[in-house]
Amino acid sequence: QLQLVESGGGLVQPGGSLRLSCAASGFSLDTYVIGWFRQAPGKKREGVSSISTTGANAKYVDSVRGRFTISRDNAKNTAYLQIDSLKPEDTAVYYCATTFPHMYGSLHEDDFSHWGQGTQVTVSS
Repeated sequence: QLQLVESGGGLVQPGGSLRLSCAASGFSLDTYVIGWFRQAPGKKREGVSSISTTGANAKYVDSVRGRFTISRDNAKNTAYLQIDSLKPEDTAVYYCATTFPHMYGSLHEDDFSHWGQGTQVTVSS
């Protein structure tokens, strides 16, 4: 079975940090661009970051740049999202997804084919 499974979410105070993981099984991640998306209550799903197949290039939206770091370990078939300096507005379900290399740079959800189930990040005092 082809699966992406996110983990690492939880409840954290403002200013805290989390590391989210995206583990693939049933296929190899090394030929795919990885994107991270989030959906907050009452809001549309938005792309926040993506990383090229080798990890040489990464993209961030303005709202997370400098606080979020995307990475990947192809040998472990896993991608990561390190989130620092968390803000309440970061509260959302976070999803990882895959797309083909020629689509690197896109954060449009329609360009991504395989999706995980999501992991909840809650930032609150």
